[in-house]
Amino acid sequence: MSWRYLVLYDGECGLCDRSVQWLLRHDRKQVLTFAPLQGETARPYVGASDALDTMILVEQPAGDSPPRTSRRSRAVLRILSKLGPGWWLLSLVRVIPAFLSDLLYRFVAAHRLRWFGRVDACRRPDEATRARFLP
Repeated sequence: MSWRYLVLYDGECGLCDRSVQWLLRHDRKQVLTFAPLQGETARPYVGASDALDTMILVEQPAGDSPPRTSRRSRAVLRILSKLGPGWWLLSLVRVIPAFLSDLLYRFVAAHRLRWFGRVDACRRPDEATRARFLP
């Protein structure tokens, strides 16, 4: 499957699972593709310094340019910008320096499993969304 915007998420995190479900509902143009950080699709994009609490957006530009990756709060803001009218306004928060927005991101990430729990495995997508998930 070819993709333009790949969202890498923690497949065992309740908050991440809910976030992916929310994105599926709001991505009306269906431009986002998803893969768990634990899967084979994510391996080339996950660095040694990345923990499983890091959301990553990989953008595949046209032509032979290498993929662009965004992490943590910057990934979330770039993902919102892909959702279309209305949601891209939230992406304007990126005027806040990344080190500040990442402080909030890291705080939530550090507590996400306690607040939202774990999921035993990645949710199996229904027929309508199965093609948007990679291993």
